[in-house]
Amino acid sequence: MPQITLPQGTVHYRSSGDGPPVVLLHGYLMDSKLWDPVVDRLASDFHCIRPDLPFGAHRIPLSPDTELDLVGIARLVADLLDALDLREVTLVGNDYGTAIAQTVAARHPERIGRLVLTSGECFDNSPATWFKSLVPAARVPGLLTLAFRSLRSRTLRRLPFAYGLLTANELPHDLIDDWVDAFFSDRGVRRDCEKVTRGFRPAATLDTAKRIASFDRPALIAFGREDRHFPFEHGARLAALLPDARSAAVPDSRTWVMLDQTEMISTLIGEFIRATPIGAARPDDAPV
Repeated sequence: MPQITLPQGTVHYRSSGDGPPVVLLHGYLMDSKLWDPVVDRLASDFHCIRPDLPFGAHRIPLSPDTELDLVGIARLVADLLDALDLREVTLVGNDYGTAIAQTVAARHPERIGRLVLTSGECFDNSPATWFKSLVPAARVPGLLTLAFRSLRSRTLRRLPFAYGLLTANELPHDLIDDWVDAFFSDRGVRRDCEKVTRGFRPAATLDTAKRIASFDRPALIAFGREDRHFPFEHGARLAALLPDARSAAVPDSRTWVMLDQTEMISTLIGEFIRATPIGAARPDDAPV
């Protein structure tokens, strides 16, 4: 798997296909393989890049002094786009990756051509209700590690405070086994995850919500109708904030829309990119 050295440290990423760049961001205690079913359908037309973000399932820890709050992670993603020299990127987020994508678009829009936000953190819902106890746990040395031991059990990880509410289908246990193994395999990875967890603050996502209205490029909002963590109504609120947004309801889906509705999400992203050529005038801008 390719890797790149950024000011924050070394980041692994996956790269598939050729064409306009699409960068897909995953969520907390996950890695970029979660997007593989969608990438399999997009890579014939687009260059799909998926970084393994430092959310606890990555394999190489970052530098110990790296800031890993919301703004710091957004800076890391912006630095990745710079280092790979990606331009007019379609930036896609899910779960905590949705909060990151919003923040990159709001604070570092220079290389962003389009924005796709699927079910994930926004407004004051960060972290989601079932995961709020993780924030104080991350402030106590070793407590988060102790709490995550339960994730080794395929039975316990089905519970609501684990992975149980993220999908309407069966959990991808082989993927989760790999994520949990990554967390327990390296103390530096656990340190990064603790820093990210301590950085969950509603004030940070609320600040991003205020800033995101300045992003005037095309945006697609696609939240799951059945999401138990990230209300569908929050997607509608995001769409109302963005000047050039369109929205789509993802039926019979929870947070992991890329697994619950793979074909639909792949089609939505592909058609959205094709319908919004970079540099084309919006209908409101057309000559009278």
